[in-house]
Amino acid sequence: MRATLDFDLATPEAPPEASIEAAVKLLKSGFLFRYAEMGSEGNEAALLEQEFAALLGRKYCIAVNSGGSAIFLALKAAGVMPGDKVLLNAFTLAPVPGAIEHLHAESVLVEINERLVIDPADLRAKAEASGAKYLLMSHMRGHVADMDAVQEICEDLGIKMIEDCAHTMGATWNGKQTGQFGLAGAFSSQSYKQFNTGEGGLIVTDDADLAARAILMSGSYMLYPQHSAAPSEEVFARWKGAAANHSMRMSALVAAILRPQLPLLPARNARWRNIHDRIAARLTHQLIRLPQRPPEEDYTPTSLQFFMEGLSQPQIEAVIADCTAHGVPIKFFGGNTPEGFTSRAPHWEYVKPQPLPRSEAILSQLCDIRLPLGLSNAQADTLADVVLQSLNEALP
Repeated sequence: MRATLDFDLATPEAPPEASIEAAVKLLKSGFLFRYAEMGSEGNEAALLEQEFAALLGRKYCIAVNSGGSAIFLALKAAGVMPGDKVLLNAFTLAPVPGAIEHLHAESVLVEINERLVIDPADLRAKAEASGAKYLLMSHMRGHVADMDAVQEICEDLGIKMIEDCAHTMGATWNGKQTGQFGLAGAFSSQSYKQFNTGEGGLIVTDDADLAARAILMSGSYMLYPQHSAAPSEEVFARWKGAAANHSMRMSALVAAILRPQLPLLPARNARWRNIHDRIAARLTHQLIRLPQRPPEEDYTPTSLQFFMEGLSQPQIEAVIADCTAHGVPIKFFGGNTPEGFTSRAPHWEYVKPQPLPRSEAILSQLCDIRLPLGLSNAQADTLADVVLQSLNEALP
């Protein structure tokens, strides 16, 4: 009898009751904008920035309207100018090279390895060949690269690193959190991330000038003193006449929904690891290979990736169609056209074409399954069974 999953894998984790109460209270007050002309004592966005900076162990935090905005502003505040080259790992989502395009800068794509992370040797080679002085390090799908090696390359070559941590809230490499390695870290609270506010982004940094520029560019007008996790007036004085207002600030309402979720991060990540590891352990099949994770990586998987090996593209797509028919939609990075959230470098027509033979070979077999927190152990087992049975149907 064919297994069928009766749970929608696109179901996000609902905000807790405390978030709902905070949102209702704020809605009744009418103070949804993060700034107030007469001051904003106790403003939700300012409090969130203070608490998130403490959570990440960094001095400054800037709350903005999306993860993509966080990446854009972090890069711009770090000094990226039109025409500058920005290194970027070839496995990521479209908003990441999109942020580079938004700056009218140039993406220099770096090969990935079988762990689905940036290849340090190719990073060094591409950096030396291009002369790029910026790296946008995307921790795509929660996979953390060898950050010791990446940092060493950046230090050797004078490269400023901005981390895209949208998929790695709480993940670590050798005990150090993602978002602490680079000049700045960019995070997301889009519904399928560790925190669900629909949309939202956060930048963390220890660099006072980057923080001041990002606050001003996020759209603070001259109300920047209402930020609590921010540098001194002396730093703002250097930039407040030169930083353009891009109106990317976070609203007080989004911050009110997000703040009560911060203490839930350890429990949520533990549950995600349990779901991921349970399914991964069950996906034992001659046509399946899972990426290996080294002991230095403490991961926070909101999705699961695996390779379908030994099958042609049409066969992989047939397996995916069969899985979908039985309640398990699978994203496929090897498709000819982008679908939903899934794309790869050849689909980004605004990025100059670059040869990426290893990355393309790896992604040609890569599949991805979203893992909602509400998935029970029994449903996780059913999910794995659906994939295994669909693969068996594909065997000659």
